[in-house]
Parts: sequence; C-alpha cells; structure tokens
Amino acid sequence: MACRSCKRHFSQMSRQAQAFSISPTESQSIILIARHLTHRQVAPQIQQRRRFGATPYQKGWVPQSVKDLAGKALQSTAQPYLVLRTTETVYKACASEAAYTIAETDKRNGTVQKTDEGEEIGKGDTMWHSDFNLLPTFSTWSQVTMLHMYLILARIRNLDRDTAKQWQQQLVDHFFFDAEERMDVVHGISSRGLRHKYLKDLFIQWRGLIAAYDEGIIKSDTVLAAAVWRNIYKAREDVDVRSLASIVSWMRLCLKMLDQMPDEALFTRAQAAFKWPAKNELQVVDQPCRELAAVLPKEIPQESVLLSEEPVMRKQAA
Repeated sequence: MACRSCKRHFSQMSRQAQAFSISPTESQSIILIARHLTHRQVAPQIQQRRRFGATPYQKGWVPQSVKDLAGKALQSTAQPYLVLRTTETVYKACASEAAYTIAETDKRNGTVQKTDEGEEIGKGDTMWHSDFNLLPTFSTWSQVTMLHMYLILARIRNLDRDTAKQWQQQLVDHFFFDAEERMDVVHGISSRGLRHKYLKDLFIQWRGLIAAYDEGIIKSDTVLAAAVWRNIYKAREDVDVRSLASIVSWMRLCLKMLDQMPDEALFTRAQAAFKWPAKNELQVVDQPCRELAAVLPKEIPQESVLLSEEPVMRKQAA
C-alpha cells in the first residue's frame, strides 16, 4: 500500500498531466516540424577522406512561424512544472508563519493542554503567537496560512486565466495535503473519515475567507478588520484593536508590494512580500493620522503630572 507522500505526489502529477494537454494547433505544428525534418535532402556522401570542406551540406529549411509555434507548445508544456515547483516554495513560506509543534511525550502521557472548545494547544514561538496573542493551535495555523495564501491569490488574478487557475489549484492542493498530514501526524487523528470531515469544514472556511477578505479590500479597512476579527481571532471579545489595525495595514502593504512585482518575478520571489513582519505595523498604528492630530490631546508635561500628584501624596501622608 502506498504511503501518503507517494499518494500526494501521484495526485499532483496526475493533475498536472491533465493540464499538459496540447491544443490542435500546437499538435499540427509539431507534426509539420517532423515532416520538414524527415523530408530533408542530404547530399550524397563522397568516398574520400573527410575534411572540413568535404562535410555534406544539408538542404532543408523550417519556416519561422513553425519554430514559433513549436516554442509556444514547449513553453505551455513546461509551464505547469514551473508552477508546481513555485507554488510549493510559496506555500512553505505561508505555512511556516504560524508553525507549532506538540511534544511526543505529552501525546503519549495524555498531558496535552486544550482550549475550552477541546482543541489541542502546542508550542509555538512565532510572531503571531507572541505579538498577536494567538494560541499555537491547528485553527490558528490554518487561518494564518490561508491569510498568506489569499494575498498571493489576490495578486495572481492579474495573470492569464489558465496560469491563475494552475496557481490556485496547486496552492490549495499543497495546503489541504499538508493539513491532512498534520491532523494525522501531529494530532493523531487516524480515522480517514473524520479527517475528511474536518477538511470539508476547512474548505468551507477557505471559501468564506476569500469572500470576506475581498469585501474588506474593496470597501474599507473597518470591513477588512471585521473579517480578520471573525476568522483569525474567532470573534473574541478580548482582542486588541491595535493588533487588528496592524494586520489590516500589513495586508494592504503586502498587496502593494505584490502589485509592484512583475509577473515574471512571481515565479522566483513571490514569497519576498512576507519578509516585512506584520508586528512592525504596530508602530504605524500608534502614530495618529493628520485628521486626529489636532483633536487628540497633546502629551502632558512631566512637571504638571508631578504637581497634580503632589496634593494627593500629601493627603495620603497626612
């Protein structure tokens, strides 16, 4: 029986094989090239010692239009392999942002901590766990990973339809294969039926996430912050508003960086947009905008603070 990695590789390659279908025009160009190559007239060999000047001259000519069609056919055949390799690199960058682990000793001894909803809590030291107060759980990992995937997919919509479809299909495949493997290896869910049930729920979340973030990007930052609050923070009431504002600012910055990136650069450095951490946007959030600079009270001098506290201190001393 094949292992999970073999099945995953076979599924991806079989899906790519379906994308390798050559159009009738491309197949006719290949046949035309073959006819030209097989019907070339070669001068008869001269029976003497071969010298450079005695090399037979091959007569035959392939039209430039046929060469161009052949180049397009080969390029369309090789592009899915390039997309497969690129999306794998991009997905690894997305999945590592909120990575977590669960110790084997805790799983064997049954001492794994759980949330009130019964979700297992692991150990994670990423920015999303420490600076944004998110628990290192499967739901946190999946939501943060899907957030990064959404930013990539929002950019590749500007590509041609077939290339964008291949990008989206491969990224989604990488994510759900990895999610199922994490359910089995990290959380010990050995039942395939139960894993598929969770994957269906996760797919529904992915579809709703795309619609929610699209609405927020189009409408306003408040709508986008509400979408982040519902998906990443599970609509918690104790969420820090500064964290929501910094995530929204970081999302728009990443979209701007990806938009400025040429289409050809997406195959080599699309994940470079994530090098700027979202926690750096907290400094931007703490600065008041121009409209509020005249409304907010200015910083109180330290001397006035001490003078205002002096009568209170005297009264307490008395």
